[in-house]
Amino acid sequence: MIRVGLTGGIGAGKSTVAKTFIDRGGYHVDADKIAREVVEPGTPGLAALTEAFGDEILADDGTLDRPALAAKAFVDDESRQKLNAITHPLIGARTQELLDAAPEDAIIIQDIPLLVENHTAPFFHLVVIVHVDAEERVRRLTEFRGMPEADARARIAAQATDEQRRAVADVWLDNSGTPEQLAVAAAAVWAERLVPFEANIRSRTPVRGPLTLADADPEWAAAGTRLVNRLWAVVGDKASAIDHIGSTAVPGLIAEPTIDIQVSVADLSVADALTDTLADGGFPRVPGVEGDNPKPDPATGSVDVGLWGKRLHASADPGRAVNVHLRAAGSPGGRFAVDFRDWLRDDAAARDEYAALKRQALDTADGDADRYVAGKEPWFDQAYRRIAAWKAGRGDNR
Repeated sequence: MIRVGLTGGIGAGKSTVAKTFIDRGGYHVDADKIAREVVEPGTPGLAALTEAFGDEILADDGTLDRPALAAKAFVDDESRQKLNAITHPLIGARTQELLDAAPEDAIIIQDIPLLVENHTAPFFHLVVIVHVDAEERVRRLTEFRGMPEADARARIAAQATDEQRRAVADVWLDNSGTPEQLAVAAAAVWAERLVPFEANIRSRTPVRGPLTLADADPEWAAAGTRLVNRLWAVVGDKASAIDHIGSTAVPGLIAEPTIDIQVSVADLSVADALTDTLADGGFPRVPGVEGDNPKPDPATGSVDVGLWGKRLHASADPGRAVNVHLRAAGSPGGRFAVDFRDWLRDDAAARDEYAALKRQALDTADGDADRYVAGKEPWFDQAYRRIAAWKAGRGDNR
């Protein structure tokens, strides 16, 4: 299964997207609905709130009077914390019950208004943001929901900014048009991305990126950050470091449009133990990759093949090509991956030289990925020695 986080600012239209996904078989988990359920009459949640804030928070029919609760619970941090201490565990427990009940091949749509504000984006396989400019949202809220303009603006201002939402968005759906246009766009995301993504996870099928070169894209850095955060959520303390590496981590450099991430672990037995964890998290293993091309030690000239082992995983998401390299922390291959990135960031001439090499290797590879990689290896051997000299010049003895 995959878990999709769906969010957007108030008035953005995410209910249209949720309905489109649900109509196609999405398993819907609605955070707002759960928040209401756990404080319905007769529930332990409502009893706890009444005990904490008094009977004045109840309406005449025994239901929760939300404005009355807000008047008491949001007067200071202590009251807010008291409210959260009651409701958050109940919401979390009910959410987990619904997740546990989902079919094994489910595409779970978790509809969460405050997903960005609560910093939960890394815990989803994919985050879908529904966006509308603030002024258009004000117009829709006042015209269609009858909300006072000042109230609409205050609610929008209290939520995450567009920049904060963009930073976590794997899919950005613009809803400046009609609801029908939004539904068509959402249906395409379902068919072209979510369905194959879930199937690839179940079948442990990695998606490999195209053998092509693209001009530098500022989005690569943001995608790298999202992936680093997501991998931390997947592997937790089994990693000692997770880094965005490779050409997409070097500003201004042409690159194959595949994001490379390195996960540093204690040793490769830890990497092997993470195989299923990573696959369930959206990163199945690429079979047959057991190590890097070993390089001679710059000081001794000797080669220890055993120090250059690694495991390779790739994303199951058809919408974003990702390679995840698992290497032992402190290994030559792990150090080289980070040093190579930093060297290219620092040395414009080396960066241009590598870009020219990439173009030449692609021209002679004739569409064969193995030939493309092999065509760059002699230059990498030289770069390994040059990086050692570059680090020595900076007084870096790592």
